[in-house]
Amino acid sequence: MATDKPVYVSAEGLAKLEEELEHLRTERRKEVAERIHSAMEFGDYSENSELEDAKNEQAFMEGRILTLEQMLKNAVVIDQNGHHDKVELGSHIVVEVDGERENYTVVGSAEANPAEGRISNESPVGRALLGHRAGDKVRAVVPAGEIDMKIVAVR
Repeated sequence: MATDKPVYVSAEGLAKLEEELEHLRTERRKEVAERIHSAMEFGDYSENSELEDAKNEQAFMEGRILTLEQMLKNAVVIDQNGHHDKVELGSHIVVEVDGERENYTVVGSAEANPAEGRISNESPVGRALLGHRAGDKVRAVVPAGEIDMKIVAVR
């Protein structure tokens, strides 16, 4: 992760990241350390799969802690009280694709979850929609090809 790249998050998303970091630093670190300690009691380290697994979990967890710390250091909270006449971070939008309406919220990549309608401002669809207004027709280039969308509403 670039050290100075802004990480756009909602106030709610920022709280979730802080909560996850606190949980990892306190509870998970302790749990994993206890797991490593227990595994070491089995003796022979060379063929101790439990110890190997616990150390891998520890490495993954410490990596996630570093990632979260960097994200929080560069966090920029999205202003969700702005005037959303055009698509920007935090906008709730309704688009029409092939006669079907879909609802999206444009968020930073840290909070993106397309299954819940939360699309990243860095995704092909999110990038294509940014800066446009209700009534605009927009084309996005996605891995499956191109899609044409009409922005029905921005709020």
